[in-house]
Amino acid sequence: MNMEKYRVACTLSFGDIYGQIVIWLIVIFLSLATALALMGASRPIYALATVGLILVLSLPFLLFAFVTTLLNHIEFTAVEPTTETSPASQPVSTQNPQVAS
Repeated sequence: MNMEKYRVACTLSFGDIYGQIVIWLIVIFLSLATALALMGASRPIYALATVGLILVLSLPFLLFAFVTTLLNHIEFTAVEPTTETSPASQPVSTQNPQVAS
């Protein structure tokens, strides 16, 4: 059976998700501004419901964007198996032999 080994590398950087974070922060600040406007209109229950609704509706989209961006930046590359047995690949004994005195 030919078993290939794979190397997994993640190439995600902060710049890849920076735009998503900025957009979600804008959504949060707009929902808070809406809540403050409704608080001033003496409707605090509507203000809390508005913030909760916006957070609950926007969180799945944020998680979807993060997860798909992460999955797009995971790379699998096949590693060629080595046929030579180098001294570094052989097991090293950690036991110290007893010396008779």
